[in-house]
Amino acid sequence: MSAPVTVVGIGADGWDGLAPAARREIASCQVLVGSARQLDLVPGDAERVPWPSPLLPALPGLLSRHGDRRIVVLASGDPMFHGIGSTLVRLVGAERVRAVPHPSSASLACARLGWALDGVAVVSLVGKPAALLVPHLHPGRRVLVLGGSPAEVAALAPDARITVLEQLGGPRERVHHDLAAADPLHVLALECGRDGASTTPGRPDDTYEHDGQLTKREVRAVSLALLAPRPGELLWDVGAGAGSIAVEWCRTHPACRAVAVERHPGRAARVTRNATALGVPGLRVVVGESPAVLDPGELEPPDAVFVGGGLTAPGVVERCWAALRPGGRLVANAVTLESEAVLTRWRARLGGELTRVEVSRAAPVGGFTAWRPHLPVTTWAVTKEDPVAEDPMTEEDR
Repeated sequence: MSAPVTVVGIGADGWDGLAPAARREIASCQVLVGSARQLDLVPGDAERVPWPSPLLPALPGLLSRHGDRRIVVLASGDPMFHGIGSTLVRLVGAERVRAVPHPSSASLACARLGWALDGVAVVSLVGKPAALLVPHLHPGRRVLVLGGSPAEVAALAPDARITVLEQLGGPRERVHHDLAAADPLHVLALECGRDGASTTPGRPDDTYEHDGQLTKREVRAVSLALLAPRPGELLWDVGAGAGSIAVEWCRTHPACRAVAVERHPGRAARVTRNATALGVPGLRVVVGESPAVLDPGELEPPDAVFVGGGLTAPGVVERCWAALRPGGRLVANAVTLESEAVLTRWRARLGGELTRVEVSRAAPVGGFTAWRPHLPVTTWAVTKEDPVAEDPMTEEDR
């Protein structure tokens, strides 16, 4: 594609609401691309090309066919705010995209409600599962939802006060609370009630569906502190069990990603259900035996690895360590003497820290209360800072 693409933001008020600069771009273009609704909002003689469906697979071909002509793409509101502008930048590069923004739907919604834009969470559910909203629901929190189904949002936040803001900026603008009567072009504003859970690791064990293969709450909190999730990073959760480590890794920040590796199909299905219920439906689940399933050609290299099961299987730690990015963290937990011995030998080779975590919980004993101890867990944590030693461990070493 030789010519740059100009992306012009437009609101429900159409041509009348556009600034002079945006009007000039549209008036001078040869090809105008947008939704049928958006194309109807503006005058002009340019060739009009409605968005194909599905959009993303067809987008490169569409741009290529008109690459030598002046193209203007119409976008809702601010093209770089959950908009097509960001998609085009990823596709053709920032140097080939020029954005002419319009006030975003979030800006307009906050203006109508008297909310500070910098004090609200904005969640886009356009083409995405509604479960993504769950991690943003906290007591007293204000949330704007773009593109969400009112019925689905209400089901996820039953105690929230929900306002519908539709056709913002246009002649048919309306602000109301009748979810069943919401116009398709709407923003939902939530004022959360008392429901909602912390994103701090260490959720109650009964939050998860499991069959006993679960990293317990206290140990989970310690393990995630050692994994030290940062926005945008990827975790491999190997021997995931119920997937609690991967789920809580993803809940620390919307940009955190995880792959849960589990050999039992039934447990893998539970991981998927837990991820959806707790608001991280994008968590990827891989079913298979480690280390064979840890194919570097199939899985993106991780920034952190947690090994919760399969430590004694030959090659698991080697494969995880080899795949780990420089500066990445590996954390492994052991309960049995055999798996603890594996950690001890790996620590002698690669360094890191060994920690013993022992937890007791108060429980009834007859008419009294006593401490009921859980099995102690040995945790090994190491950061990949130095090159791997040339001499790999032998089967006898393991």
